[in-house]
Amino acid sequence: MTDLDTPELDEQSDGDPEEPNTLQRMVLSVISKGVGPVTGSVDYAHARLRDENGGSIPVPEDPLNAVYEDAGSPAAERAIQRIRREAAAAAGTNGFLTGLGGFVTLPVAIPANVAGVLIINARLVGAIAYLRGYRLTDPHTQAMAMLVVAGTSAQRAASLVGIKVGANVTKALIRQVPISVIRQINKRVGFMLVAKYGTKRAAVTLAKSVPIVGGLAGGAVDATMTGTIGRVACRVFPSE
Repeated sequence: MTDLDTPELDEQSDGDPEEPNTLQRMVLSVISKGVGPVTGSVDYAHARLRDENGGSIPVPEDPLNAVYEDAGSPAAERAIQRIRREAAAAAGTNGFLTGLGGFVTLPVAIPANVAGVLIINARLVGAIAYLRGYRLTDPHTQAMAMLVVAGTSAQRAASLVGIKVGANVTKALIRQVPISVIRQINKRVGFMLVAKYGTKRAAVTLAKSVPIVGGLAGGAVDATMTGTIGRVACRVFPSE
């Protein structure tokens, strides 16, 4: 199985930039606080840590600015493996997400799997990054997470931020990426998300549906893609 990748897109070639920005905001919202009953990445990560440790591990008071201090520990790695398995299973399960109205009753409906797989993948990548010791509010972390959620391979993600092909991605290299490069990545990644998860129409509809989501619409999604995204996230966010 090969890493997923998204073709390069010209940021000037595809209509209104607000449409891809909608999906970017969705990804960040899922990572930070979740959607409806689906918790955010840090809460999810700590829930699985508690399962692995058999005890209480409190969520930090400011989880998004927290750095997990036990990154790379056996418990953290077990939690990551469990999160990856759960995400892939959820992505391949019909009826995993049910809404109170939500997507299925909108006048212009989007495929249920578009919303479902995006939410599953965003939370997955955020949880892996957190458990590997990355601060989720760091713009470098967010840019790399966006690239992974968009289906970019580890090698391609590294090259887009200026890391030489063949070099191992490390925390130090990610932190050295200039903010100007991060801004350019953020301009492009929205269109990559649209290419991977839906059409322009789907992006607009998704934005309108987010405030009323009481659950995630059921339907089959691609478990293979989610499994690959989990593997790429582990390569892009090493614990060192």
